[in-house]
Amino acid sequence: MEPCAFLNQHVSSAKVLRDHDHSSHSYRRAPKAAKSLGRRGSPRMDAIGTGIYAHDTETNEVRVVVFGATGYIGRYVVKEFIRQGYAVTAFARTRSGVGGKASEQDVIADFPGIAHVVFGDVMDKSSVRKAFETSASEPCRTTVVVSCLASRTGGIQDSQKIDYQATLNTLEVGREMGMCNHFILLSAVCVQKPLLEFQRAKLRFEAALQEAQRSDDAFSYSIVRPTAFFKSLAGQIDRLKQGNPYIMFEDGQLCKCNAISERDLAAFIVECASDVDKRNSVLPVGGPGEPVTPLQQARMIFRLIGKPEKYIRAPIGVMDFGIGVVDALSNLLPSLRDSAEFARIGRYYATEDMVGPSYGNDTLEDFFKNAIEKGLEGQELGDASVF
Repeated sequence: MEPCAFLNQHVSSAKVLRDHDHSSHSYRRAPKAAKSLGRRGSPRMDAIGTGIYAHDTETNEVRVVVFGATGYIGRYVVKEFIRQGYAVTAFARTRSGVGGKASEQDVIADFPGIAHVVFGDVMDKSSVRKAFETSASEPCRTTVVVSCLASRTGGIQDSQKIDYQATLNTLEVGREMGMCNHFILLSAVCVQKPLLEFQRAKLRFEAALQEAQRSDDAFSYSIVRPTAFFKSLAGQIDRLKQGNPYIMFEDGQLCKCNAISERDLAAFIVECASDVDKRNSVLPVGGPGEPVTPLQQARMIFRLIGKPEKYIRAPIGVMDFGIGVVDALSNLLPSLRDSAEFARIGRYYATEDMVGPSYGNDTLEDFFKNAIEKGLEGQELGDASVF
């Protein structure tokens, strides 16, 4: 499940949780990748044995294998690694994208300049192995593995299958083959208050990743926990343009977030391959500016479209009653257990804050302006749209 790709969004105020102590609640962009990653005065790559790669390591000598490459964030991550000159291998399903609309040729065409695209099933270790075998043809000095995998629905079985087991497959196979020196995980800030199955599955893998590092000093990781994506806050724009009221829970102050753009998040993830300060760290991250509530978001949209403010305020008790009914029915009809979980997910994102240290340049207001003028093509929520 993509972090916060639901309703109006969000986890308890984020503490900066790391192995290294960082007291600041904002990130500065690391310097743009120089040709030599280890150049004096710039961040150096994590290294086999020493924790830092050789000073003369160049980006095109670093092999990057990205799983979940065709997901909403994965696409931007792949393109940013390519832009910065890394030797990238993308792993994707044979039919990918929202509703499986993208063919293999569509995926290849979407990544100009990529070294390799491998198609397969992340639940099949032999399939995962092909990604590493293919990328091994590149004469690189080290390998960074990036997982942007996420369950599509947040259902109970799907969460354990993708957020834990499939992601674990990429780690285990990479390490078995000696091709996983640094692992970058796209997680979610909401795991800091784990009440849902997909959160527990993500935390279970985070624990496995950290244990792998404790048992091997030559291995390192970066766990990235974004707040919310801009697209998860845009679901009511078309309704408001048509003159309909904005729907929110209670007084619209119940949850707040500082969402981050896909472009800024991709840049942050790529920095994790070269920034020593992000090594062996858990990194909550949000977009620039102060967190905003649903009411503030609504007022921003009404102002941008030039329409008077209108609201429907729903009591959160309505959702609690619905969850209770579905929960009770699921005890009698196991097929409804996922439905009960979806209802709990909806309530979580309607009531919990999603706040992280600020990073990047793209603002929510600019995103809303663009969405109002040009629409939301490419911002589809897919299976998460029910929320």
